[in-house]
Amino acid sequence: MDEPFVTIDLHGLTQEEAKKRIDKALASAGSGTYQLRLIHGFNRGTRLKNMIYDWYDIEPKVKRIMPGDNQGITILVLRELY
Repeated sequence: MDEPFVTIDLHGLTQEEAKKRIDKALASAGSGTYQLRLIHGFNRGTRLKNMIYDWYDIEPKVKRIMPGDNQGITILVLRELY
Protein backbone atom coordinates (compact mmCIF):
# COMPACT_ATOMS: atom_id res chain seq x y z
CA MET A 1 0.00 0.00 0.00
CA ASP A 2 1.63 3.20 -1.13
CA GLU A 3 -1.33 5.58 -1.20
CA PRO A 4 -0.61 8.96 0.47
CA PHE A 5 -3.80 9.06 2.54
CA VAL A 6 -5.41 5.81 3.65
CA THR A 7 -8.88 5.72 5.23
CA ILE A 8 -9.85 2.85 7.52
CA ASP A 9 -13.44 2.45 8.72
CA LEU A 10 -13.51 0.94 12.21
CA HIS A 11 -17.27 1.20 12.82
CA GLY A 12 -18.69 -1.83 14.59
CA LEU A 13 -15.31 -3.37 15.41
CA THR A 14 -14.09 -4.38 18.84
CA GLN A 15 -10.86 -2.85 20.12
CA GLU A 16 -9.00 -6.05 19.25
CA GLU A 17 -10.41 -6.17 15.71
CA ALA A 18 -9.67 -2.48 15.18
CA LYS A 19 -6.11 -2.88 16.43
CA LYS A 20 -5.51 -5.78 14.03
CA ARG A 21 -6.82 -3.73 11.12
CA ILE A 22 -4.68 -0.70 12.06
CA ASP A 23 -1.59 -2.89 12.60
CA LYS A 24 -2.08 -4.46 9.17
CA ALA A 25 -2.35 -1.03 7.55
CA LEU A 26 0.79 0.18 9.36
CA ALA A 27 2.72 -2.92 8.31
CA SER A 28 1.76 -2.48 4.67
CA ALA A 29 2.17 1.32 4.56
CA GLY A 30 4.83 2.23 2.05
CA SER A 31 7.20 5.18 2.05
CA GLY A 32 4.60 7.21 0.14
CA THR A 33 1.93 6.87 2.84
CA TYR A 34 1.58 10.06 4.87
CA GLN A 35 -1.50 9.45 6.99
CA LEU A 36 -3.92 6.80 8.18
CA ARG A 37 -7.37 8.34 8.65
CA LEU A 38 -9.22 6.21 11.21
CA ILE A 39 -12.99 6.53 11.27
CA HIS A 40 -14.16 5.22 14.64
CA GLY A 41 -17.38 7.17 15.14
CA PHE A 42 -18.37 9.45 17.95
CA ASN A 43 -21.29 8.07 19.95
CA ARG A 44 -19.87 4.60 20.56
CA GLY A 45 -16.42 5.30 19.17
CA THR A 46 -14.79 6.74 22.26
CA ARG A 47 -13.40 3.36 23.32
CA LEU A 48 -11.75 2.96 19.95
CA LYS A 49 -10.49 6.54 20.03
CA ASN A 50 -8.95 6.00 23.46
CA MET A 51 -7.38 2.73 22.32
CA ILE A 52 -5.83 4.50 19.31
CA TYR A 53 -4.22 7.15 21.52
CA ASP A 54 -3.07 4.56 24.09
CA TRP A 55 -1.53 2.08 21.64
CA TYR A 56 -0.26 4.22 18.82
CA ASP A 57 1.21 7.09 20.81
CA ILE A 58 4.25 4.86 21.35
CA GLU A 59 4.30 3.24 17.89
CA PRO A 60 7.62 4.07 16.18
CA LYS A 61 6.01 4.41 12.73
CA VAL A 62 3.57 7.05 14.01
CA LYS A 63 5.09 10.54 14.15
CA ARG A 64 2.04 12.04 15.85
CA ILE A 65 -1.68 11.59 16.39
CA MET A 66 -4.12 14.36 15.58
CA PRO A 67 -7.88 14.79 15.56
CA GLY A 68 -9.71 14.61 12.26
CA ASP A 69 -12.19 17.08 10.87
CA ASN A 70 -14.82 15.81 13.34
CA GLN A 71 -14.83 13.96 16.67
CA GLY A 72 -15.35 10.58 15.04
CA ILE A 73 -12.04 10.63 13.17
CA THR A 74 -8.45 10.29 14.38
CA ILE A 75 -5.41 10.62 12.11
CA LEU A 76 -2.12 8.80 12.51
CA VAL A 77 0.61 10.86 10.85
CA LEU A 78 3.34 8.60 9.45
CA ARG A 79 5.21 11.25 7.47
CA GLU A 80 4.98 15.00 7.59
CA LEU A 81 3.84 16.91 4.53
CA TYR A 82 6.37 19.57 3.58
